[in-house]
Amino acid sequence: MPKMQIEYIPVDCIQPYERNAKKHSPEQVEQIANSIREFGFKQPLVVDAKNVLVIGHGRLMAAKLLEMVEVPCVRADDLTPEQIKALRLADNKLNESDWDMALLEIELADITELDMVDFGFDLGIDGTSFFDREDRNDTSRQDGNDEYNAFLDKFEQPKTTDDCYTPDNVYKAVADWVRDKYELGDALFVRPFFPGGDYQKHKYPEGCVVVDNPPFSIYAEIVDFYCENNIKFFLFAPSVNALNYNTRSTVCAVCTSNSVMYENGAVVNTSFVTNLGDGTIAAYSSPSLYAAVDAANRENEKAQRANLPKYEFPDEVLTASKLGYLSKYGQELVIKRAEALFIRGLDAMKEAGKDGIYGGGLLLAEKAAAEKAAAEKAAAEKAAAEKWELSPREKEIVRKLGGLNGER
Repeated sequence: MPKMQIEYIPVDCIQPYERNAKKHSPEQVEQIANSIREFGFKQPLVVDAKNVLVIGHGRLMAAKLLEMVEVPCVRADDLTPEQIKALRLADNKLNESDWDMALLEIELADITELDMVDFGFDLGIDGTSFFDREDRNDTSRQDGNDEYNAFLDKFEQPKTTDDCYTPDNVYKAVADWVRDKYELGDALFVRPFFPGGDYQKHKYPEGCVVVDNPPFSIYAEIVDFYCENNIKFFLFAPSVNALNYNTRSTVCAVCTSNSVMYENGAVVNTSFVTNLGDGTIAAYSSPSLYAAVDAANRENEKAQRANLPKYEFPDEVLTASKLGYLSKYGQELVIKRAEALFIRGLDAMKEAGKDGIYGGGLLLAEKAAAEKAAAEKAAAEKAAAEKWELSPREKEIVRKLGGLNGER
């Protein structure tokens, strides 16, 4: 096999394939650019005899974003046109694979000097690191696997319920309550709902109970499938729809209306639907289940608040929360794209070992920063004007409480 020959070709001379079937979002191109900026251009592109791109469309887009003049390439001029097409598709397809999440977590934990968010890795609200949740491949339904579905109605299309994840401690609180309430002993609890899974093809051991958070988009279909196949279940449900399913003779709604904060930050009013029991009860309230879920949810809210330090940023930094503050107090601020650059944190924060800006922010040009400062001042004045004042009667009470002039 001949050795690979690398040649440097001007970026402007490389022609992207007009029918390239692999999509690259602006966010992904930015992440590829971050990788090239940090590590260099370590993987050459592949072009055909006419400089039409075969492999590396994302890297070429990133190179243009970085304003590179030329890039390393390998020329596939020994392949037929049909082989070129096949190679282009095969390369993208063969790069698709699952992650070993346990090993990935270990590797990420060893990287302390680089911000892996810049390269497409994400951080959970609890501070632990993980890759995009849809890429997790744990299908064993074991305790600790938190990759589950929640409620479609809290997301804009085209997102689905798979964009929401059940916190481990909330699930455990529900599972423990179910086991105790229905005296299930050592019955096996299974969780067949995860991105890409097929609950109908899942293997349900005899005597098992499904305790899980299914996608609401097919909720009725799921309930009917379990009833028809005599599979016991206790399912999370949006409270507003919990009563919809007790037209089935064995199905009961457990209405607690817990406000649950899921791992993606969505807060959903949550109840439950089940076919456990003798089928004579259509619906019931449960203070004990409410208390168990509420306690777990409070832990999560407290942890999230603890993980979100409050920082004061210079005028040149704008956050989403600051824009929300301006909106609340009637101040319009318009930032032009040419006057802002998205950032995940400041150099000083990274040097001090602090977390970046939660959700990211915008680094503003001087003119935009001055406009922001003026809007903040006006908002602060309006906020101060809305503060309640003590009445003369209340001031008199305060004066006497202070023991002035010997009065009590």
